[in-house]
Amino acid sequence: MNSDPAISTEAAWSSMLLQVGDSFYPTGSYAHSFGLEGLVDAGVVHDRDSLSTHFFESVLPALAQMELPLAAQSYEALAISDWAGLAELSQLASALKATREAREASAKIGQQRIEMLVRLHPESVAVEFAQRVGAEGWPYAATVAAAVEGRVHRAPLGAVMGGIVYSTLSAQIAAAMKVLRLGQNAAQSVLTAALAETPRIVATAMTVERDAIGWFNPWLDIASARHETAAARMFIS
Repeated sequence: MNSDPAISTEAAWSSMLLQVGDSFYPTGSYAHSFGLEGLVDAGVVHDRDSLSTHFFESVLPALAQMELPLAAQSYEALAISDWAGLAELSQLASALKATREAREASAKIGQQRIEMLVRLHPESVAVEFAQRVGAEGWPYAATVAAAVEGRVHRAPLGAVMGGIVYSTLSAQIAAAMKVLRLGQNAAQSVLTAALAETPRIVATAMTVERDAIGWFNPWLDIASARHETAAARMFIS
């Protein structure tokens, strides 16, 4: 059987995307519910159906209108070494997180992703990215870090965006199973239905211009703000 270089290349970047999206990868995302615990405390999310509603009315729109456009435009900026554009996107990604808890969660995860990338791939563009963040004071952002990972691993943009969708949804499913009476079968049914929307939200994200990036969910922001000062909590965010 003749080897196909294209298959080998695809295997290389796909295995790397699986690595960075795995819960074992040290990004710290396991410590965050990304607002879900606050919504559960407020009674907004309380069972499988309300979790599904949260995914379809909050998480997926935020991915389509905010997280994925930020990642896509960062990915393209890296291709042409547009460092000014990356600085702007990093600032925008931080500013769009309305609560301190959400901003800090994204910054911590983004920083840990970049630091691990620099450690594992010390000859990559991640090194210059980290140096510029340190020298120019850009905020770290998880979605921008995911774009850097995609460029380092030479993964196509569609795969990078699909990886962001999966890691976002799976992290919230993992959190949901800790704060809700939700079994594995129910969790996987919600996750499967949401993941089926990936092609649609990726296509939507590719049409979002920079000045239109953003998503606002007052319930989530209020829940996040209340969660920050809660007397007891399982997750950092």
